[in-house]
Amino acid sequence: MSVDKINKKSLCLIDIDPELETRLQGVVNVQPENMLTLQSYGPEISHPYGDIMRSIIIAVYQENVEEIFVVGIKDKETDPVDLESLLYSESKGMKDKVERLDYLFQNCRPEFSGGKVIDWLEGKKNITESIEKSVEIIRNHPFIPSYVKVRGLIINNRSGEFSIIDGVTREPLLKS
Repeated sequence: MSVDKINKKSLCLIDIDPELETRLQGVVNVQPENMLTLQSYGPEISHPYGDIMRSIIIAVYQENVEEIFVVGIKDKETDPVDLESLLYSESKGMKDKVERLDYLFQNCRPEFSGGKVIDWLEGKKNITESIEKSVEIIRNHPFIPSYVKVRGLIINNRSGEFSIIDGVTREPLLKS
């Protein structure tokens, strides 16, 4: 292991999973004090100028981050949330709000990229597509310097295999 690799600061955008951060330290080959994590429900950047992206940009400049990983869990076992029934069952007022926001998503505001409110809340169902999109948003963001490496990482909980998503190429990283 080279000295450069040990001292390099890395940022990992991860799903909310208490064990994931510890497992990642060995995979990304970074000492714990040099690894920053941002936790989110689903490691997805839905907007290039949203709060998650803002935190990533500040970390790059404030903490001298040189490498960013967007980490997803391929076979995450969670109870599905029925957002539609949750939103619509609360009150008629909530239904009206959702309908108004749906109109905005589809017709008015450029920052709403089509679809419906439910689609935005649920995020992408395909973890690989979600990570690829997030990596692309970070990599192509005007505030992210070109020297910062941005990669996706998918963890398969069943097999213990880790795969890197780097644009079009995907290669297995290691098996635990």
